[in-house]
Amino acid sequence: MSEAAVRARPSETSPRGHRPADPLPPASSQSRTRGRKNLQLYLTGQTVGAVGNSISQIATPVLAVVQLDATTAQVALLALLGQLPQALLALHAGAWADRRSKRRQMIIGDVVSALVLITVPLAAVLGALTLTQLMAVAIVQGAASALYDAAATSYLPALVDRSLIQQNTSRVGALLAVATTVGSNLGAALTGALGPARAVSADVLSHLISAWCTARIKAPDAPPPPSPGGRLLSEIGEGLRYVYVNSTLRTLTLMNSALVFGLAVISTLWVLYLVRTLAMSTTAVGVLMGVGALGAAAGALLAPRLSVRHGPGPTMLVALALTPLTQIPLLLAAPGRMWQIAIGAALFLQMVCTNAVGATQRSIRQYVTAADKQARMQAVNTCMTTGSRPLASFLAGALGTWIGVRNPLAVGTCLLVVPFVVLYCSPLRTLRQMPGPSPFPDT
Repeated sequence: MSEAAVRARPSETSPRGHRPADPLPPASSQSRTRGRKNLQLYLTGQTVGAVGNSISQIATPVLAVVQLDATTAQVALLALLGQLPQALLALHAGAWADRRSKRRQMIIGDVVSALVLITVPLAAVLGALTLTQLMAVAIVQGAASALYDAAATSYLPALVDRSLIQQNTSRVGALLAVATTVGSNLGAALTGALGPARAVSADVLSHLISAWCTARIKAPDAPPPPSPGGRLLSEIGEGLRYVYVNSTLRTLTLMNSALVFGLAVISTLWVLYLVRTLAMSTTAVGVLMGVGALGAAAGALLAPRLSVRHGPGPTMLVALALTPLTQIPLLLAAPGRMWQIAIGAALFLQMVCTNAVGATQRSIRQYVTAADKQARMQAVNTCMTTGSRPLASFLAGALGTWIGVRNPLAVGTCLLVVPFVVLYCSPLRTLRQMPGPSPFPDT
């Protein structure tokens, strides 16, 4: 998509009554070239890191089960320990990113991840690897990822012209969707060919490449001067208030959290339902996951075009209305090839819708948030969405044990109506163009 196609025609005021930002003066040829190089380095680091993380997500559970004889409960605990730091540290990581260099925090996160992950293949070679070490690695690596993600997500607006935020946010979403699928397939191949412990080494390499790319970015990254007597907890509180008081940020954060919660309820038992109830082969499940990744990439890439043509608000509203409907083939399905095709088509549409919503709402949040609060705003969203996943998994597991596997999927489908209602009850449903920057506080 051309740069001109993404630029929304400015009006006198946004729906919230905020004046759009004044246009920036044209950049020199040298600065544009430097800007493109910085963005390419950023996108390369993000993509390579996502591939490596997906490799570890495949290799680590296999390592725990095959070589360390982990039980089902221990594997679940291992997954939980990896997710917990994101929920517990997201707010702190966001505050750190707003008061320090985001680029430096990204490099630290990558380097710490590489150092802790390399201990896994080394311990395996020495015959000293234990499940306790694997859990400790999951905790430290999760904390390092929290540091990296808080800085990386909020760093993008500093690398591109304001008019190109949505376009490049969509590019990141599409690249990550494809990278995750590539990493999962590559992780399965490396685990089979080299063994799970050696496969983790590929993730170590990915973090080193990501750190190298980030270190080469030359964009200005000077943090704002700290407020007099400012403390970390007070800055976290300021970020929470900023999101809560700003009605746009509050609505989008609640909408996104509800969407993630509903999808997490479904995804917890999705594979189990496909394999046991619908008798799908692992190959068919893998094909479905690939179809879903294509849908995710398509949704992220289509988001800017749909927002320009129909408006960000209507685009998200229609996508959220379609999302629960895409679950109907899954709930009605029986074993058989035709049902597999129907589920695949519905999954493709679901991922188009959810990723179009994700890219659009993320862009809006970046547009309306002040530069010195970008990381804390993202951290509040991360804390709520990441924190909802363990609760959703617990709910799905309890319901699946109590009333069978299919019924929790129906519950998750009903929960997907909630984000639609949240957006429908908000003025954002009629938003026709990307809003201007919002002052603090927004009342």
